[in-house]
Amino acid sequence: MPTPRRGQERIEIAAPPEEVFDLVADITRMGEWSPECYRCEWLNGATEAAPGARFRGYNRIRGYRWQRTVQVDVADRGREFAFTTLDGRTGRHETRWRYTMEPSSNGTALTESFEFLWCSAANRTLEMFLPRGRQMNRGIHETLARIKRAAER
Repeated sequence: MPTPRRGQERIEIAAPPEEVFDLVADITRMGEWSPECYRCEWLNGATEAAPGARFRGYNRIRGYRWQRTVQVDVADRGREFAFTTLDGRTGRHETRWRYTMEPSSNGTALTESFEFLWCSAANRTLEMFLPRGRQMNRGIHETLARIKRAAER
């Protein structure tokens, strides 16, 4: 496993934390926010964010496409939405994503963060050519800006 890498960014949004949570936790809208994940769908009969619920995320970068099964870890309306991507072969937890909402004078301070937990040998090799940590930090910036625009409409 490579040294764990993390990233995060915060943005102020002129909307209540509960409304921001509702946008972020609606994984069917992830394609509207993320520059990488273009679609998500609930699995095994799940229809909303709840701890243990699973969904599949479909991603693309520069013509390369992949999908991941994802498990919701935390769904605390107005406070936190967190999930972890799972390795397709082993089921090991790969990357944890968190969105935390804190009341602020403008409405909500939304923080998006990621933490690499485990990386397969194939992905470590790919890291030499595509530095995921840097790319994911750029993606967070764009994702938060898009969520802000939607929340403030």
